[in-house]
Parts: sequence; C-alpha cells; structure tokens
Amino acid sequence: MVRRLAVLLAAAVILSGCTEQRLFAVKAVAAGVPSLAPFFEEDGSLGTDETKLRPEQAHSGLQQGNTPGLYGGTQEPKVCDVDRLKDFLTDPRNRQKAREWARIVGITPDRIEGYIDDLTPVLLRHDTLVKNHDYKKGKAVAFDALLEAGIAVLVNDQGLPAVKCSCGNPLRSFDKDPEKISVKFEDGNKKWDGYEKSDVVTVKPAPEPLERIALIDVDDPDQGINRPVGSTGENDEPFDATKQHAVPRVAGMTFDQASQRLSELGLAAAYSDGLPPGDAAVTASDPGPGTELRFGEAVTLSVADDGEEPGTPPKSDPTNGPSTNDPTSDDPTSGEPTTVGPTTDEPTTDDPSTSDPTTEDPDTGDPDTGDPSSSEPTTDRPTTGEPTTSEPTTAVPTTPTTSSTPPTVEPTSAEPTSAEPTSADPTSVEPTRSEPVTSEPASSAPGSSSAPASGESAVVPA
Repeated sequence: MVRRLAVLLAAAVILSGCTEQRLFAVKAVAAGVPSLAPFFEEDGSLGTDETKLRPEQAHSGLQQGNTPGLYGGTQEPKVCDVDRLKDFLTDPRNRQKAREWARIVGITPDRIEGYIDDLTPVLLRHDTLVKNHDYKKGKAVAFDALLEAGIAVLVNDQGLPAVKCSCGNPLRSFDKDPEKISVKFEDGNKKWDGYEKSDVVTVKPAPEPLERIALIDVDDPDQGINRPVGSTGENDEPFDATKQHAVPRVAGMTFDQASQRLSELGLAAAYSDGLPPGDAAVTASDPGPGTELRFGEAVTLSVADDGEEPGTPPKSDPTNGPSTNDPTSDDPTSGEPTTVGPTTDEPTTDDPSTSDPTTEDPDTGDPDTGDPSSSEPTTDRPTTGEPTTSEPTTAVPTTPTTSSTPPTVEPTSAEPTSAEPTSADPTSVEPTRSEPVTSEPASSAPGSSSAPASGESAVVPA
C-alpha cells in the first residue's frame, strides 16, 4: 500500500510539472524602464513613453489592428523620432545591427528607410503581448514580452506593433497561446498599477490595409484624432469622440465585412470564443441594430456554426435589435463595406511573417546575410467569402440603395504605402520548457467586457 501511494504521489508531481512547463514565459516590459540590451541606447532621444497611463479594460483579448481606440495619442511634440531611427540604422557604423533589424521585420537593409516611413507612432492603451528582440553579440535575440500601456510604438498599416520607440527594438506579433502565459516581472520591471491578467491584449492584423488610425487622446478622453498611416502628427484630424453612432445591421455579412463596417463607424468588433475566420457568416450582434454607442465601444458578433453558409438568414435572436425601421437597417449585408473612416483599400489575404527564434539563444544559427528571412504560411482569415446564397424572408431587405449611417471621419483615397507585411501570426507553437520563477500564470482568457473609449486632440509635431 505504501509503495502504491508513493507511485501515485510521484505521478502527481510529474503531471504537475508538465502542466507548469506548458506555460510560456513572458517578460514584463514596463513603461520608461530601459532595456538591458537594446538596439538603440535608451537615452530619451529616440522616443519617450507615457509612464502615468493606466491600462484600459479590454473588451476582447484578441483585437484587430483596425479597432477604433485600440491606440492612443498625446499632445507631446514627438513620442517617436522616426528620422533619428532611420539615420541610426542607415549609418555604416551600425551595418550589422541594421542587417539583423531588417531580417526580423522581413526586408533587406536597403529598404529600411522606406519601411520606417510607412510606420505610424502611437501609444499603447492596453498591456500588449508582442515578440520583442534584444541585440546581443551581433545577433537579434527574440523573447516574448508584455508591453505596459503607455509605451510608445510604431505600428504598420495592419495596425500591428512594429518598433518599440524608446530603444528601436523591432517587434513581431505574439505567436503563442495568450491563455498559457506566465508573466515575469524582473530586471527593474516591477508589476505596474492597473495590471490585470484578464485585460492583456494580443493584436491581430486588420482585415484591410489601414489608411488612417483612429486614436484616443490620452490626456482628453472626449477627443479623438484620425492619424494618416505613415505620418507623425502633422496631418492629424481631430474629432468628437463623445458623438454616438447607431449599430448597423451586420447579420448576413462575413466577419471581416462586419468588423470593417463597425470600424468605419468608430465601433469595435468583439467576439467571445476566439477570432473567427474572416469568411464566417455573422448571424447576430449584441447590442442589436439601432443601438446608439459612442466611439470605441464594442459590438459582440455571433457567427454561424460550421456548415452554415454566409448569407444564411439569421435565426430568431433578440440580439438582432429593435425595429426594422431603424435607419441603420439600410446597411448592406452582401457587398463590400463602404469606404468610410480609417480603413479602406483592398483587403489583404495573408499575413506573411518571418520565422523568429523561439528561444533566447539564437547564436547557434548561421550569421545573417541581410536577406529577408523566410516566411511561413499563416492561417489568416480569408477575406474572399461573401454572403451570396440566400436572403432572409422575414428580415429587412438586404440590397439597399443608400446608406444613411453618418460617417465619423472623412475617407481618403490614398493607397497604403507599407513596404512589406511585417506581422507574425502563427497559431501553434511548441510550449517552452522553462519554468517561471517569479511569474504569475494566466489562467483565463482576457475578458470580453465592453469598455467605452473616447477621443483625442490633434498632435502637434515638434
């Protein structure tokens, strides 16, 4: 009996250890705390963080890069000095750093200037998971990081963090399960005020390239600002973030179409069970059509079960909203979203990414030659599926001739100018075997509660 108990106890200990090993170690990076091995010396000359900004409550753990109010702005002259970053990376004395930097973002060194010109400076409003990179012994060393809200970053035209402004470190998308992370607060990065495991955010690519990014003024939440992609504040357009807009009818659209339509109105798309495929048929929204919401508030979308075709009439659901005479019932349910607001242009169909190291010791590999790293196919949501099969017999007509929903921002016809996609979005990675010591395991997915956001004032560059 004693022997049996000993065997059972040993088995329990082994299983417990395996459970811990499945957690992914994530280093906490606090606002204003210098990195130990940055690409660029953190002396305040390249960029500054907003150290007094508390993390906002997240309506979804996964958020697309076109989510209104995902990022913030400030009235400070510059949170990122992109010209200084370009000068540093194109200086012949920093050739090796430039080669490694370009390899991480997936370009050749000669394209660095054009790539940086297409990035946009913003402030994180949520604690955000990314793949960060230090520079050690002539190589870029990847590590998973949780960036504190208030950190200044440059984002690309898919709304993905691409560069940490204060140190110039290149960033990629977090590619592990955010529900299986263990955050380590060390090296001066103490647990910050407002940190909540349930409010950690992972950013996924926007369904279409962005032309403008809708920001919240972190100093005046009632004001917002539309910032053209690739600009640093000189062309900002302020708007009233307190103005409310009616939820459109999205049942029958694909998920990508619905999230794009909501984004054009300044509303966020939320989802409770992970990010749906881009061509998944939307069956209902909560709140329903006609509900008035202010800028940045979230609408939870329900999608069809596997096997249902896009365009299938939604089942009777109270979340489809009140009256069918609401002005927003004229919104299209089958075609492409109208071009209103910050995200227009052709939809992207993939999100190529470079193969980043998953350990912190990449020195075992061959030296990089400066060529872009090989990309691996991702499982991004397709954007070509459109609802065309059947039309509801009891719902409002789905072929409108006009749209009465007022836009929140002026459209723009400029094509996005990003050099190459820079995000990584793998969906399955082998768990690390390092057991966190001073960590705090996350046991649940980030909350899906809606948190109203508000707008910001124009940024005046230095």
